[in-house]
Amino acid sequence: MLQKVFVPLWFKIKYYFEERSLRTTQPFHLMIKPAGPACNLACAYCYYLEKSRLYPGRTLMDESTLERVTAAYLEAHPGGEVTFGWQGGEPLLLGRDFFQRVVELQARYAMPGQRVTNALQTNGTLLDDEWAIFFAKEHFLIGISLDGPPELHDRYRRDRAGAGSHARMLAGLECLQRHGVEHNALVTVNRANMDAPLPVYRYLHSLGLRHLQFIPIVERQARESRKVTEWTVRPESYGAFLCEIFDHWALNDVGEVFIQLFESALSVWLGGAPTLCVFAPTCGRALAVEHNGDLFACDHFVYPEYQRGTIAPDNLSSLVDGPAQRDFGAAKALLCGECRACTVRRFCGGDCPKHRLRNAADGRPISYLCPAYRQFFTHSAQVLQAMAAEIRAGRPAANVMDVLRQLK
Repeated sequence: MLQKVFVPLWFKIKYYFEERSLRTTQPFHLMIKPAGPACNLACAYCYYLEKSRLYPGRTLMDESTLERVTAAYLEAHPGGEVTFGWQGGEPLLLGRDFFQRVVELQARYAMPGQRVTNALQTNGTLLDDEWAIFFAKEHFLIGISLDGPPELHDRYRRDRAGAGSHARMLAGLECLQRHGVEHNALVTVNRANMDAPLPVYRYLHSLGLRHLQFIPIVERQARESRKVTEWTVRPESYGAFLCEIFDHWALNDVGEVFIQLFESALSVWLGGAPTLCVFAPTCGRALAVEHNGDLFACDHFVYPEYQRGTIAPDNLSSLVDGPAQRDFGAAKALLCGECRACTVRRFCGGDCPKHRLRNAADGRPISYLCPAYRQFFTHSAQVLQAMAAEIRAGRPAANVMDVLRQLK
């Protein structure tokens, strides 16, 4: 069965596409960056470090900004579950006192019937037992970033002195596990690890990680360029990476290991929508908040022309549901003819506009990763259909493993 609902950086957030009778036309999610682009690492492929040019100087959220963002976010979602997503940069740079204040303000401003949860993405190098005790007590979901075994992880994930971060990350992960903190792994697929799918997967499994996401690194050399960086994953390699892991997972780990992209595809085979915003037909419901309360259209579009305003206690709904943001979300559906005719479009939705770096035959942009998604969604179709049939019949999806073993 589907155990988790995923979004791009895999927080445990329910991402709805249907209309709801809330103050806003649809629920939305804020990715809050309390440290802005500030980070204790300098990962080669990080797309966020460049945002320091937008905000020169100190970029740490102060208490007054925290309070107005908290109040506004809760006020805009008067019912149900509200998840605060804390990202960076490195959010742990704010310290435990900041996050203790987070919890206190959420308790102050939460309305009857609201359930407030927190999810935080970290590089793991600043984690210690005191952090883990706090996160366990306050029921934070922690995403930890790692790219595989030390030699693969440390290729791009280094600090400013050039030292690898794997050993420090691993010590942080062990703290989370020692204190029973709910956690998952964010794994980037890049030029260093793209040809080692099973070594990466087996290493993650050996660490006790059971909820995984594999995020492709696709970065331009410059904002207006369509040339990609040297660490960008090759499309054919990303497709093969997903297929190899899928085959191993389908034979051995269904029901025990949960992989973001596989879950999204299974959701579609079950008659639902993709559970990743990059694969949704439209977007615009996952916005980014900078350390000073500035609101941007998306985490991948933190540029001046995509700023929607600065959050105040009474304006968040109008900023999120304004015409500029609606147009931004609807533009995702403007697909080339090749996409519109594609048999896997319902699974990938044309991919994230950030990745549309090539021109299709009709001159419209198409995803750089199109070959990867064609390969994976076609390759996985038969097995995922079988899983969906088991689920519809009220049986565990894991039953497919027995069938595959017999066939093998």
